[in-house]
Amino acid sequence: MWNGKTVSIVFPAYNEEDNIAEAVGDFKNVSAVDEVLVVNNNSKDRTAERAATAGARVVTETIQGYGAALQRGLRDATGDYIILAEPDGTFVGRDVIKLLAYAEDFDMVCGTRTTRELIWEQANMGWFLRLGNIIVAKMLEFLFSGPSLSDCGCTLRLIRGEARDRIVEHLEVNGSHFLPEMVCLSLAAGLRMVEVPVNYRGRVGESKITGTLSTTLRVGTRMIALILSYWVKRRFGLGLIAPLPIAPVRARGRS
Repeated sequence: MWNGKTVSIVFPAYNEEDNIAEAVGDFKNVSAVDEVLVVNNNSKDRTAERAATAGARVVTETIQGYGAALQRGLRDATGDYIILAEPDGTFVGRDVIKLLAYAEDFDMVCGTRTTRELIWEQANMGWFLRLGNIIVAKMLEFLFSGPSLSDCGCTLRLIRGEARDRIVEHLEVNGSHFLPEMVCLSLAAGLRMVEVPVNYRGRVGESKITGTLSTTLRVGTRMIALILSYWVKRRFGLGLIAPLPIAPVRARGRS
């Protein structure tokens, strides 16, 4: 629990038996975390068994896809604050505290993996991937008049429960380009958002999203096409989620 609010971690998992128990343990060891939810996305190994043994709550999503698993996790998580992460060893449990530190002032707190000092030597974040993330994030920032963004594909992010309720029924992407869709909808809805730098380590096993150059290019192209399509919908009023009224600025200091 964090300042009286419950905290859920959501792991999308497809054949992650090699590291799932360690990841569950790492995030459960953070005192603020109340629940670790593992979404088993048709794994063919012992992912579900090992996650449950490690203390996670396990649910199964039969629709195959990274986005489908994360959508299920967003719907099923019980926390006031919901944090999406990865069970492959790339993220560090203690970085949860970085996200929570901003949770009272923002509806969504996104991690960014583009800070060079926090990219571990084994991480899959070479110059090409890092530059691509920055370029696509800046395009999203410009088109949606967003805050400063530098990483379009970082899973590690926090969303408040009431903000989740605003966008979850509008999420459509079941594939690997889900993450920018979540940001597009959040900005279109007028949610307050900020980025914070997080650690990015080497993954256990092979990435399903950026494991090869061809896969990276394909996912990047889908992200760009999605961002442009959502911008067109917003620009011409084609049914994109309606924005919230602008909230008054809260007074700071003593009352």
